[in-house]
Amino acid sequence: MVTQRHIQATKADPEDLLTRSKLPTFFAVNQPEMLPLALPAKGPGQHVRVWARSLSGMQKECIVASALGTVWRLASDEGPYLDGFDAAPCPLAFMTVGMVSSYMNSLLAVANARELKIHDLALVQNNRYTMEGSALQGTMTGDALPVGLEIQIGIDVEEDVVVDLVQTAIRVSPVERLLRKRHPSQFSLTVDGREVPVGRVAMLDICPPPDPQQAFSKFALPVTTGVPISRLAAVTPVAGVAGGAHTSLQSEQRRTLHVRAVCRRRHDGVKEIEQQLHSPLGSTFQFLSDEVPEQGGLGAAPDAASYMAAGVAFCFMTQLGRYAAIVKGELPQYGVVQDTRYSCGNASSAEGTSGATGAVQTHVYLDTPEGAEFARECVDMGEQTCFLHALYRSPLEPVISISRV
Repeated sequence: MVTQRHIQATKADPEDLLTRSKLPTFFAVNQPEMLPLALPAKGPGQHVRVWARSLSGMQKECIVASALGTVWRLASDEGPYLDGFDAAPCPLAFMTVGMVSSYMNSLLAVANARELKIHDLALVQNNRYTMEGSALQGTMTGDALPVGLEIQIGIDVEEDVVVDLVQTAIRVSPVERLLRKRHPSQFSLTVDGREVPVGRVAMLDICPPPDPQQAFSKFALPVTTGVPISRLAAVTPVAGVAGGAHTSLQSEQRRTLHVRAVCRRRHDGVKEIEQQLHSPLGSTFQFLSDEVPEQGGLGAAPDAASYMAAGVAFCFMTQLGRYAAIVKGELPQYGVVQDTRYSCGNASSAEGTSGATGAVQTHVYLDTPEGAEFARECVDMGEQTCFLHALYRSPLEPVISISRV
């Protein structure tokens, strides 16, 4: 339950810093070795590290680095439902896009290993989440519902061959282990430059790295001008309807969120993914996703694991900012350094060995005049209301369907 010490502060109106920036919203970092970062080391599986910080309002930016060698700057915003500027996709979009991209990778890898020719392929994924309870009473909780995946496939083989192909591909993807197993997240907390004990969340017993603010100090570096994410259709702000303007900032919630992604492959192998936000009401974006050359891609866009990792960091940070806004606590600056690990199974084996996903490990950095106790409240409620930490901690049975085209 929220303590009574919070007071209404006079705050400047948020600014649309992403649109005003001279840098592209999304770009590859061409010289990551010049950034003051400890990049993830290569090892078993794929280690992805995210450095993220708040900007203004609900806007956030991150540097996401894969141990496989790719480093990208990504950004996220919220739509009218959270009084955002809608200048970039919402956090949940990144996870849905990464998941469907991972599924596509596995399906193509298994088909290639079995010398099966697919002449038409589209994956349609639906992610749903719930939010219920009161932020002021500390009961508000975010949960994840089973993922729906429809595989629309054109292939000239018998039905049982298609079913086995799909089942094996699902098993090989790290998304399978993410969904079916429980992965409790771990956290450390640094407040105004001083490490303090966490509250209800599980403690991450690792010395925190430097505050992620420094990771963004050298963005004057040359950057790639290619845009891996673009808006296809902007939402029109509507008040007084479910999922409309300001609805996600209400102190009491009982709602279901729905994110959809449609994934297809271009002639060059890069995946084009149309992401739609149906509830709350949000804009439609197109994402490009590609794997690095050693994984069979061109490295032309962020890989599946990088999108998933960025989504978790962005979603948790949205919940930090949203909770502070609801209880009228001052949280002028916040950021995270987050580590996740993914591993694809062996697509060439007869049944396909299972992929793997590790727990999310997050170092949280809060600047606030409200003190350590308020900071702990923010982290506890941030984890409790974060849809994607719920996805990690909740065993779920995906709903898979196959359509022949």
